[in-house]
Amino acid sequence: MNYISPNGRILVVDDQPVNLRVVSSLLTRQGYEVVLAHNGDEALARYREAAPDLVLLDMIMPGMDGFDVIKALQSMASPVAPVVFVTAAQDRDMLLRAFDAGVVDYVTKPFLPEELLARVNAHVGLKLARDRLERVAREREELVNLVAHDLKNPLTSVQFASDLLLRDSCRPERVPHYLSVIHESAQDALGYIREYLETSNGAGVRRADAQASLNDTLDWLLRRYGMQLEARGIEVVTVRSSHDARVAIDERVLRQVSENLVSNALKYAPESELTLAVRAGAPGYWQLVVADRGPGIPEDQQRQLFRPFTRLQDNVDSLSHGLGLALAKQIIVKAGGHLWYESREGGGAQFVIELPEAINSPAEMSAATR
Repeated sequence: MNYISPNGRILVVDDQPVNLRVVSSLLTRQGYEVVLAHNGDEALARYREAAPDLVLLDMIMPGMDGFDVIKALQSMASPVAPVVFVTAAQDRDMLLRAFDAGVVDYVTKPFLPEELLARVNAHVGLKLARDRLERVAREREELVNLVAHDLKNPLTSVQFASDLLLRDSCRPERVPHYLSVIHESAQDALGYIREYLETSNGAGVRRADAQASLNDTLDWLLRRYGMQLEARGIEVVTVRSSHDARVAIDERVLRQVSENLVSNALKYAPESELTLAVRAGAPGYWQLVVADRGPGIPEDQQRQLFRPFTRLQDNVDSLSHGLGLALAKQIIVKAGGHLWYESREGGGAQFVIELPEAINSPAEMSAATR
């Protein structure tokens, strides 16, 4: 028979060396990675090193028998890889006990190679299919989290500007600006949806032609968040670079990251001062700095700062799930840069985005595509 088996890692446990050789040879020819163990203790050690996709386990062995091994595996890992008993026992009660212990199948000795391979292929195939489904489910959940988080900032700006428009005290000369904020925020929200749901690239993927101006990004932050910063009593200090300061990242992606840092200042450092600065970084890099005069971050919390689902403070934003900084760091690293936190001299928090300088200017890029 011709077996087409998926790749998988199989742990074979048997106290008889000849059985290990026969089973190993049979499975290796089918393209499986085979790991051997001569007893229960060795089986547990091999499992700890790398969890297999299937365990072929001898039921009767000196010292730890198959039941002892599967019990130890269950206490060590969750979930346990599927276990198939290989046994000479024909006792019905013994086999029922094996299934009660968590075994998914059994093969009797002496076994037919075709039967062993059929059972192995079936259980490894099921295991790998289940792993794929779980991975898809995780990726789907991560995608939902990404979209929900990144839509929150532009929608917050839409809500803020529309609330101001609805007030009787709204100054007529400010109406065009409020409408512009609503329009641009809606465009950004739609852009994030297209980016995550209609393309396979994902945020922060490094493209050869992607570039953004840090000075322009600073100006955009002021236009987008100037009113909100003013409403929160935050004085803004800007430091632009006299150089072009263009970096190799998509413009919308850079805005996405930088507005996360500014929105944190809005939440955690009201009635203070916010500095937005563009400066040279390491050779070949430029930096965008977002620094506030808020309470800063305690040293014992700084290690967890960029971990997913870690919030800086409780009871600040009921819609926050602590994804912002973790996603921001992930995006910047994908673009070949760095994002880190520093305690600001004189008090406060300082975040630094450092990105590689764009190699070609916009004019050179335009000429190259003609």
